[in-house]
Amino acid sequence: MFPDFHGNARAVETLEGMIESGRIPQTLLLDGPDGVGKATLARRFAARLLGRADRIEQDDLSLPANLERVAEREKWAAEKRNDEPLFFASHPDFLTFSPDGPLRQIGIPQMRFLREQARFAPLSGARRVFLIDRIDRANEQAANSLLKTLEEPPPHLILIVTAANVYDLLPTIRSRAVPVRLSPLGESEMEAFLSTRPELDRRERRRTLAAGSPGLAVSVDVEAHDRRRAAMLALLEVGAAKAKFGAWTKFSESLGAAKSERLDDYLEVAGTLVEDLLLLRHGHPPVRHSDIRRNLETLAPALSFPWLRLAAGEIEELARFARRNIQKSLALDAMAVKLRREARSVSLRN
Repeated sequence: MFPDFHGNARAVETLEGMIESGRIPQTLLLDGPDGVGKATLARRFAARLLGRADRIEQDDLSLPANLERVAEREKWAAEKRNDEPLFFASHPDFLTFSPDGPLRQIGIPQMRFLREQARFAPLSGARRVFLIDRIDRANEQAANSLLKTLEEPPPHLILIVTAANVYDLLPTIRSRAVPVRLSPLGESEMEAFLSTRPELDRRERRRTLAAGSPGLAVSVDVEAHDRRRAAMLALLEVGAAKAKFGAWTKFSESLGAAKSERLDDYLEVAGTLVEDLLLLRHGHPPVRHSDIRRNLETLAPALSFPWLRLAAGEIEELARFARRNIQKSLALDAMAVKLRREARSVSLRN
């Protein structure tokens, strides 16, 4: 029904039913893990409504030219980015807004621009479709600005927003959107997807790291991932009091000096390590890090549930603070200290 889209048959059927019935909500919320295909499905849906799929696909944020544009804007002064809000519009009636700047946020200038553009009638046909990719990356002011559009949308506008975590959204935004949930793909679906990408190297590692998200299977830089994983594994070992603090310090120093490295990237890896450690703690095999299973099996028995819960909470809290441009190495140092204190207090109690 939607060309070159893999998995999530129920979500596809839901959107297909909207098109066939002509009952299309003015605001759709596609939520699910990163890389599972939310923005891809939004573009396919828009192409069915507007036509000219070839032009809409030029706004795919994973295309090299678009990645380069977003990366280049990180070097701009904030004032310049505010004067020229980031959006993509290869099709005149389809606009895409994505996170912008070093902190990768949806900003208020973008939402003001969206509100201005929403007033204009379609150049052809009866509809305009706007996509906000990762609305959960909107700051509070931007989210409140978007609400003004959601409360009184022009009749020709269909707004599609995507989110990895709907609970990062304002309740008022959630209440005004019709949700469509996307889930990770199963093993057979991932195999089918990867069979259409023969150019990919290290296919088995990509499949494992993606954990059912085809976009991640394509985009993951395996070498960079493994470098970040080594650092985060060292942090968790130090935090569990299973290694001396110096095992983490060498990573902390290099991370602090690397301005191009984003804290979010390290936190995402740390989160998947904690997930696999939790699985091992309960007798299940690791999902993403089976190639270092022996390392994780050595660490997992030493971890209490309160320690794992604290680690997950620290990662989530740092992810929120990362949008405020905190210093990477200091933030992770503090996390290691807090986890180590918890590990030692558990040891004393036992």
